[in-house]
Amino acid sequence: MLGLGSYLPERVLTNAELEARRELDTTDEWIVRRTGIRERHLAAEHEATSDLATRAAQACLADAGVAPAELDLIIVATVTPDMPFPATACLVQSKLGADETAGYDLLLGCTGFVSALATGAQFIQTGALRRVLVIGADTLSRVTDWTDRSTCVLFGDGAGAVLLGPGEPGEGLLSFAMSNNGAAADLLTLPAGGSRLRVTPEAAAAHLDCIRMEGRELFRLAVEGIPAAAQDAMRRADVAPADIDLMVMHQANIRIIDAAAQRLAFEPEKVAVTIDAHGNTSAASMPLALDELRRQGRLSPGDTILLVGFGAGFALAAAVLRW
Repeated sequence: MLGLGSYLPERVLTNAELEARRELDTTDEWIVRRTGIRERHLAAEHEATSDLATRAAQACLADAGVAPAELDLIIVATVTPDMPFPATACLVQSKLGADETAGYDLLLGCTGFVSALATGAQFIQTGALRRVLVIGADTLSRVTDWTDRSTCVLFGDGAGAVLLGPGEPGEGLLSFAMSNNGAAADLLTLPAGGSRLRVTPEAAAAHLDCIRMEGRELFRLAVEGIPAAAQDAMRRADVAPADIDLMVMHQANIRIIDAAAQRLAFEPEKVAVTIDAHGNTSAASMPLALDELRRQGRLSPGDTILLVGFGAGFALAAAVLRW
């Protein structure tokens, strides 16, 4: 990883503001106890996912000292593209001024960053490309039902980016593991907006163009699946839990993070927690956490990091990397 960058919109929505909305019948204490979230960032009216992704990419390239023209490929993981097509990566390419650089999206949310990281690494490892920009970005506030207490307290907007390039043996991405359980795909959906159901006035009135989630069952699958995916990735990298310096999990719910960490027998100081200030930012969750950890001085050269994501599909993705 040659560079790292992130972007959070300026607008901060606190639990106190949600508590003030009487129709939600919620409190700051309830939200913190159930989720660990205290606040989240919301994109401004003029900001779309490509804008967030571009800001993170600019910070990343500045960190790496690499010009946009030097990029070979841009991969954007997102479930909230600016529009179905063209790809958000193409819009980011234009905004960066990375003329003629290839780019495409991975339509993946909470596991998207790990999957995009693994995809980009393959181009580097084969020698086909030398500079791959991987971005996780989502604007979930645009697909959130703000009348649904069970979901609207969870989500926020943001973007994070990493620049991949060739390294020495034992550096960078050491392994990855991915799986899906499509039989559980209906537990987390965005029903309208695809070829199955258009966004008609009736669908919009029923909030079918917003996130639908079966939280209790997802919780169970996540707590069971995260340790299995993590252990698979560690086995592939030939590292033991004791070798892991930091675990960066998808920031969805503090109770899931704590339960999974306990099952893996990781001490609390080894587990990254940024959900309190970011909320669930989907594909942006893990790169945002990595950038936050670096600013806190918790990332050091040679650290072994475990990434674990879970989300719609029901998808699991884990990776081990050496900083």
